[in-house]
Amino acid sequence: MELASKYNPADVEGKWYQYWLDNKLFSSKPDGREPYTIVIPPPNVTGVLHMGHMLNNTIQDILVRRARMTGKNACWVPGTDHASIATEAKVVNKLAQEGIKKTDLTRDEFLKHAWAWTDEHGGIILKQLRKLGASCDWDRTAFTMDETRSKSVIRVFVDLYNKGLIYRGVRMVNWDPKALTALSDEEVIYKEEHSKLYYLRYKVEGDSEGRYAVVATTRPETIMGDTAMCINPNDPKNQWLKGKKVIVPLVNRVIPVIEDDYVDIEFGTGCLKVTPAHDVNDYMLGEKHNLQSIDIFNDNGTISEAAGLYVGMDRFEVRKQIEKDLEEAGLMEKVEAYTNKVGFSERTNVPIEPKLSMQWFLKMQHFADMALPPVMNDELKFYPAKYKNTYRNWLENIKDWCISRQLWWGHRIPAYYLPQGGYVVAETPEEALKLAQEKTGNAALTISDLRQDEDCLDTWFSSWLWPISLFNGILDPDNEEINYYYPTSDLVTGPDIIFFWVARMIMAGYEYKHDMPFRNVYFTGIVRDKIGRKMSKSLGNSPDPLELIDKYGADGVRMGMMLSAPAGNDILFDDALCEQGRNFNNKIWNAFRLVKGWNVADIEQPEYARIATEWFKAMLAKTTLEVTDLFGKYRLSEALMAVYKLFWDEFSSWYLEMVKPAYGQPIDRTTYEQTLKFFEALLMQLHPFMPFITEELWQHIYDRQPGESIMTQQLDKAEGFNEALVNDFEKVKEVIGGIRTIRLQKNIAQKETLALEVVGANPVSAFNSILTKMGNLSDIHTVEAKAEGAAAFMVGTTEYAVPLGNLINVEEELKKLEADLKYQEGFLQSVLKKLGNEKFVSKAPANVIEMERKKQADAETKIAALKESIAALKK
Repeated sequence: MELASKYNPADVEGKWYQYWLDNKLFSSKPDGREPYTIVIPPPNVTGVLHMGHMLNNTIQDILVRRARMTGKNACWVPGTDHASIATEAKVVNKLAQEGIKKTDLTRDEFLKHAWAWTDEHGGIILKQLRKLGASCDWDRTAFTMDETRSKSVIRVFVDLYNKGLIYRGVRMVNWDPKALTALSDEEVIYKEEHSKLYYLRYKVEGDSEGRYAVVATTRPETIMGDTAMCINPNDPKNQWLKGKKVIVPLVNRVIPVIEDDYVDIEFGTGCLKVTPAHDVNDYMLGEKHNLQSIDIFNDNGTISEAAGLYVGMDRFEVRKQIEKDLEEAGLMEKVEAYTNKVGFSERTNVPIEPKLSMQWFLKMQHFADMALPPVMNDELKFYPAKYKNTYRNWLENIKDWCISRQLWWGHRIPAYYLPQGGYVVAETPEEALKLAQEKTGNAALTISDLRQDEDCLDTWFSSWLWPISLFNGILDPDNEEINYYYPTSDLVTGPDIIFFWVARMIMAGYEYKHDMPFRNVYFTGIVRDKIGRKMSKSLGNSPDPLELIDKYGADGVRMGMMLSAPAGNDILFDDALCEQGRNFNNKIWNAFRLVKGWNVADIEQPEYARIATEWFKAMLAKTTLEVTDLFGKYRLSEALMAVYKLFWDEFSSWYLEMVKPAYGQPIDRTTYEQTLKFFEALLMQLHPFMPFITEELWQHIYDRQPGESIMTQQLDKAEGFNEALVNDFEKVKEVIGGIRTIRLQKNIAQKETLALEVVGANPVSAFNSILTKMGNLSDIHTVEAKAEGAAAFMVGTTEYAVPLGNLINVEEELKKLEADLKYQEGFLQSVLKKLGNEKFVSKAPANVIEMERKKQADAETKIAALKESIAALKK
């Protein structure tokens, strides 16, 4: 196959991805090798690829590809999540556009629409991941609502209910008035709001003086639900209210004044309105003091009949109206600007409403007790470790999980209500009927007499089983796959779902497998734009990942993402990074074409080439050890940078320059074969990061067999490297750098040969053949004193000099040297002035004075050398 003159990702990427698929190279089956398993964080089934997915899946693919190349049986399981709230909202919107209301449909009719939507839009994101090069075992693709996963969820619900860990009860929950469902505490995001603090007058019943108590509230629209006023019994300013009753403004309901230490004496006036149906803390006061509870909100956030006023109006419209009405009635003391934190639904971004509601809950303390120690003891490691504190804080303050959702799209709760009251919980209607007959003693009951709970389970109640259910470990707990692939190896995810998902998977793992679900968690950062803003559609600052791939190639984009992606830190993404990635692809391509373009002859290997190959072998081993260490610490960005520098700086800029033959001359076979081996080793180190270009070039190095691929080749394990050679060579580079600088400064062409003088002993004499070739030198010799007028430079403590003879324009050179001398003498004077200032010397720290003295010594050395050079040129 002829290699194209320019690298075009479009010609390469689709071709090799299909080749990998055709040859089942992503496939994994249990065998005798050590397993390496990753389960994909399942994206929403109807979602499309965004930059966060790009980062997350690039990291997973790097880890999986490297595991394959280190002898492990790598298995990356893909799948999608049914995303109850998000998907149901999309289906409801689509139906609305067709003039259909959800309320006009039966559950089964609605679900037909939901499945049709899922079939039409589902799985797009998994196809998009292929463009990125994701090496998932696609035959294992799962969906949180497929048969195995659904049965697993229902079995776990029944099991936990039978263990007494799931219960049903009326509790204060977070209600989303847009999605019309309860939410867990973790699905509420608190945002700072600039709102108002309203001071309302509650007249004291039967008070001859017409006195009133003042209550401060941010939510005057809830007064219709007030059933008491509460004061702190230790508050001196409100003692006069003890035992009294007050009248709710506008509503005219008479309510008692109760006393409780809960009230903050310092907040507002020290008088608290108590609305048990609409505030978590008020609910607790209501329970304690046996208060009536009046629910004044409909599920959609409008005012209910029970309120008696403003019925049918939206809660925020009522807030505006009630402010006017209270002012007009003389019942508003004052209004102040106020900043407070308001809870918003994480899914719909509307303010949540605390609401008393009958819901299903999972007791969490039992799980928290199991899940905390392994992480805190580093049995299960977090990268970066700073997230251990976040995790601990949540688990130490755990609350029961509200697992029911008032939605139809999802796993329906397997509770069946009996005609005479009560319920049973079972995996199937048939099992429920059997339990119902036993419970009631009524053998004549039929399935149609039972009514299944209308609610479905929180989406996370299926995702928390993901590492187990993907290998059917719930329904068939001792099968070959779960025993082989579990615990999985690494989880790659965002820290924003540490509670929703990571912690709960750890809990499920210990509950159902008595072991952790994964050994390591790699937390990615948030992808931000180059000025630090979070990427979002509304800001228009989120590039389309597929357009980036079209423009820069998948390898270019992967590299761009990784160059800016240290674990756990936010990524400041800039297209320029992808351009850097594309440029690196071109560099690799052109280097390969250069090597493959050489003529090879069976001639003796030159000394410079022998040394160069020895040196690069040591550099390759050194970087291999470094990369292995960095992968072990999950510092993938740094690992990529190490291989990038090895290729760009050491291989291209140094090694190839050292060994390449003179124009029109052949290269010796030994060096050529060694260079191809180096190229192959470099491609293998780069492959996990840049799979496409490395496969294309690997296939071109030697003749390959059908089905062979770079991705199944085994990386060399470096045992050690020649450190002395590597260190010595750094000095050689400095000498060559010094010669090049002289050519540049003195405007001497590369084709002009130069002599090199070494004053005293030559510490790099073993590398003279390299120096001669790279510096285009006629000879290298040691001298006791350099030639007059020679240009000199230092490497360490050794002075090197290049006699210039007729190679330079003396007049121009003198001008340059005299200007430099003038500058150095001025600089020296400023340093001496500082050191001659008694005030400065007496007050400055010792290290600062030391630094100034060093500047003085350096300047004096340079001045002496310049004067010497000027004198030599004037002779």
